[in-house]
Amino acid sequence: MKERLSNIKLLILDVDGVMTDGRIIFDSNGVESKFFNVKDGHGIKMVQRAGIEVGIISGRGSQVVVNRAAELGIACLYQKCLDKLTPYTKILAETGLDDSQVAFVGDDIIDIPIMRRVGFAAAPADAVPDVLPHVHFVTRNRGGWGAVREVCDLLLKEQGAWETVTARYYS
Repeated sequence: MKERLSNIKLLILDVDGVMTDGRIIFDSNGVESKFFNVKDGHGIKMVQRAGIEVGIISGRGSQVVVNRAAELGIACLYQKCLDKLTPYTKILAETGLDDSQVAFVGDDIIDIPIMRRVGFAAAPADAVPDVLPHVHFVTRNRGGWGAVREVCDLLLKEQGAWETVTARYYS
């Protein structure tokens, strides 16, 4: 595990079922809402401070995701991707990274092609069972309930950046 995580330079996240609990809420006017976990967001900000880039590849498209990505400073955002390998390959070409330098968190079978390529693949505790043989780590938390934070903390600790990134909170 430590060897896989030590080389990670980019963390790519799915949205529905990973950054959220998978529910999509529409009000009577058709306005979409999603629930994001603030602890996940803080984990994302901490890995960014440690020099790990963060990206999003989602099968759905949503203005809510655009807003959340902007709030978290995530510029690498791909939505409406039924074939997630296409944007993944584009990201590798643009960044010059290779598979071993990428971590990915996904929860459904659409995510398996990326999971099979990356250096570190993770899934939330409530991911569909079919993805589990393709991941290196299953979180204790469900999607939208701290799964992303768990992966972020794991990355920081295994890369030896935890104390540096969190020092401001203990001083």
